[in-house]
Amino acid sequence: MLERLQRLLGLQTIPGVFFTSAGIAALFVALAIPFNEIVAESFGLLTGWVAHSLGWFYILAVSGLLIFLLGLAMSRYGNIRLGTDDSLPDYSNLTWFTMLFAAGIGTILMFWGVAEPISHFANPPFEGVEPGSEEAASDAMSLALYHFGLHTWTIFAMPGLAISYFAYRHNLPMRISSLFYPILGKRTFGPWGWAVDVIAVLGTLFGVATSLGLGTLQLNSGLNYLFDAPSTGLVQVIIIAVITGIAATSVALGLDKGVRRLSQLNILLALGLLMFVLTLGPSVFIAEGMVQSVGGYLDALPRLAFWTETFKETDWQRQWTLFYWAWTIAWAPYVGIFIARISRGRTIREFVAGVLFAPTVFTLVWFGIFGLSAIQLEMSGQVELAEQVQQDPSVAVFAFLDAFPMAELASVLSVVIITIFFTTSSDSASLVIDMLTRWDDQPSQVRQRIFWAVAQGGIAATLLLAGGLDALQNVITSLGLPFCILLIFMAVALFRALRADYRGYSVNELVQGRAFAEVEVAPETKQESEYVSKTFDRDRS
Repeated sequence: MLERLQRLLGLQTIPGVFFTSAGIAALFVALAIPFNEIVAESFGLLTGWVAHSLGWFYILAVSGLLIFLLGLAMSRYGNIRLGTDDSLPDYSNLTWFTMLFAAGIGTILMFWGVAEPISHFANPPFEGVEPGSEEAASDAMSLALYHFGLHTWTIFAMPGLAISYFAYRHNLPMRISSLFYPILGKRTFGPWGWAVDVIAVLGTLFGVATSLGLGTLQLNSGLNYLFDAPSTGLVQVIIIAVITGIAATSVALGLDKGVRRLSQLNILLALGLLMFVLTLGPSVFIAEGMVQSVGGYLDALPRLAFWTETFKETDWQRQWTLFYWAWTIAWAPYVGIFIARISRGRTIREFVAGVLFAPTVFTLVWFGIFGLSAIQLEMSGQVELAEQVQQDPSVAVFAFLDAFPMAELASVLSVVIITIFFTTSSDSASLVIDMLTRWDDQPSQVRQRIFWAVAQGGIAATLLLAGGLDALQNVITSLGLPFCILLIFMAVALFRALRADYRGYSVNELVQGRAFAEVEVAPETKQESEYVSKTFDRDRS
């Protein structure tokens, strides 16, 4: 039935993955709009249960994956190249980094660069720390770097490394399900594998929709500051519609013409804004604070990495750490595949070092300039940022820039940067979702990519209308759990494949499962065997 529907619509897809994912997304929107209060309350209850019962699992999983990746990079497997042994990287280091940044957390840094340090500075989560004190400022910077440093990029790097390895070294399709071939065997190319891809598609849709929702709230605040535009649900829906239109145009142009050029432009604009704040802000204070923040982050990292609020049960960790981890995990399939698309030819050691440390250094610089400047303004009493951020964190960057000369010009630049980050996140995700929902030998249709861009905008608008920031946090904290489990299985599959590769198994032996004799594959009928063989050959082509 789904194949007939596909032919009728003229699509090029894997029917089971495409229509299941699209149907679940459409059902969510259809139910959430008329029953928004019930949906918001249900996800609120589910999030409360996840945070109370499984918050420790999120914390342990992400920290464990960080240790795993660092161990791989330093091990004998670090020299294995993501591709043939003589392959070279497709992009220069600078271009690679700009694309990493734009597709990863550009929108997040614009939203939280001022808001998070100020929030922790005014409301320290640790007992005995006085709000507004020097200790509160140090803790605020350490927490911000913890949330957006090595741990965040671990979540992106894990699927990115695994996908790159299996796709470029063993010619498996660039889909999340391919990573489980060492575990599932030929069942990867049937309903079991499709189920994994459906989870990846839904995680990407809701994860990116959450980012778009935060970006919309911030853009609405910027337009309110610049042009007195009202902060209402209608205005936010209009913003999402406009940006989705821009993203659809960009996604139609493809990776090289659309995403790469926008990414390069935006990194230049972001650097310009950084230099503006550094030059006109407390430069010496920023330089001293950044050096101290590095030490504070490294000193606090072992404690924060395994901190679960065991002896102080509050709602702080659910609102901050668990939300960040779940949010990042939810859209890790998209970022992982996008990173894989631009990382062919690098060694595992180069990949881990680049994806973990280069963005973390930029995050340090970003929070060092924006966060420390904001803290200095608050400590000096020039601007009451904390009060404004507590009421609405989306206004943080604009309230912060209001203390600088040429504030309106800087705010306009911020709106442009947020818009482009918004666009690159959406169109990159659309390209990736389209890859997950079609066979490798099928052409990528523009209308399918546009459909997914529109779907992201529709989900983002629905979440905002269903409860704003609280709804974004609750939905994503709940939906991030299934893919968190997939990340762990992904690490197991990658390690098994690397171990077999290092022992000298050929590519064909590895792909056909001969290197994993311990994996028991259920007996197949002749029809099932022919179906799997045909599906596998089609994918690998």
